[in-house]
Amino acid sequence: MTHSYTAVVNVTGEGRNGGHVQSSDSLLETTLAFPKELGGAGDATNPEQHFAADWGSCFLGAARVAAAERKIRLTSTGIDAEITLNHGSDDYSLTAVLNLEIGGVDQATASELAHAAHQICPYSKAVRGKIPVTTNATAI
Repeated sequence: MTHSYTAVVNVTGEGRNGGHVQSSDSLLETTLAFPKELGGAGDATNPEQHFAADWGSCFLGAARVAAAERKIRLTSTGIDAEITLNHGSDDYSLTAVLNLEIGGVDQATASELAHAAHQICPYSKAVRGKIPVTTNATAI
C-alpha cells in the first residue's frame, strides 16, 4: 500500500527577511528574519533553521527505521543538524553537517546506522549530489 502526504505552507511578505510562514492546518506559523550573523535583527527564525529542524527530524527517524530493520534496540537518539548558508561573490549555496548520537550501540554500529539513515531519509535523497553533506555518528 502506498501512502503519501503533502504539506502546504504559504509564505508571504519579503521571504527570508520579514516574511510570514503559515501551514494550511495553522500548526506552523512564524515570521522570518535575517540572523544577526548576516546583518539582520535576529528576532525571528530563518529558513536554514527550518531546514535543519526538518532534515534532522527526518534523519533521526530514518536512523530508527534502520535500527528496527536490523533488530537493534536503541536506548536513545539525538541529532544536531547544522545547515550553513554560504554566500560567494555572486551566488548562494548550502552545506550540511548531521551529528547523530545513538545510545545502546557501539561506535561501529552507530556509524553503520548513520550511513543507512542517509540512504533512507527523503531529505538526504533530495540533496544528494547537490550540496556537501557530512554525517557523523557518536555512540553514547
